[in-house]
Amino acid sequence: MKKKALNIFILFTVFFPVISIHAIEKVSCGNVTAIPAKIPELTNFIMTLVEVLVPIILVIMGSIDLIKGISSQKEDEIKKGQQILIKRIIVAVIIFIVIVAVKFLVSIVNNPVNSNNIVDCIDCFLNGKENCKKWR
Repeated sequence: MKKKALNIFILFTVFFPVISIHAIEKVSCGNVTAIPAKIPELTNFIMTLVEVLVPIILVIMGSIDLIKGISSQKEDEIKKGQQILIKRIIVAVIIFIVIVAVKFLVSIVNNPVNSNNIVDCIDCFLNGKENCKKWR
């Protein structure tokens, strides 16, 4: 248990290093000001991670189920494995399409001339701090 807690602590210190609060770069989006730039970076990283890893994991898990069915050499198990693989591939495609569609729609709706609205803030969080305005 202690080893597991130590591993989790190490992961958090690697992925979320401690930063001085006063030296943080700040951005603004919509009517919200002084947002630490790490927050849009983190949400962008999580979205990219979900966009890439979830479909891969679902396909790998479906393939494992199919291999289990084939190794049992029973017709019912093979069909069951095929159905699970197909369902997981469909879920992976849906997840990927939803994320891409949301990013696409936000980029279309976002008006750079009048960027003082909630869509600007959503674009900032989905696409990283590059799409945010610098805060003084």
